[in-house]
Amino acid sequence: MRLLLVAVAAAAAYYLYRQRAQMRPSGSTTNASDAVDDIELRPNASADEHLDAAVMETFPASDPVSPGKISDTAWERQQRLQDSQR
Repeated sequence: MRLLLVAVAAAAAYYLYRQRAQMRPSGSTTNASDAVDDIELRPNASADEHLDAAVMETFPASDPVSPGKISDTAWERQQRLQDSQR
C-alpha cells in the first residue's frame, strides 16, 4: 500500500513538473527590435546623446559603435516613411 502511495505521489510530482516546464519560455526573452525601437533622441540632442543612441543601436553588441554618422531611430524612419506616403 505504501509503495502505491509513493508511486502516486511521484507521478503527481512529475506531472506538475512537466506542466511548469511547458509554461516557462524557451530561448531568449529579449527582443532585439524592441531594444532598438525604444531609442528616443530629441531634435537638438547633444553629441553625448548621439553617442548614447549609437551605443544602443549596436544591441546586441555585435556591431562597432559609429557615432560619426547621426542616424534615425527605427521609430523616426517609420514616421518618415509614413509621412512620405501621404
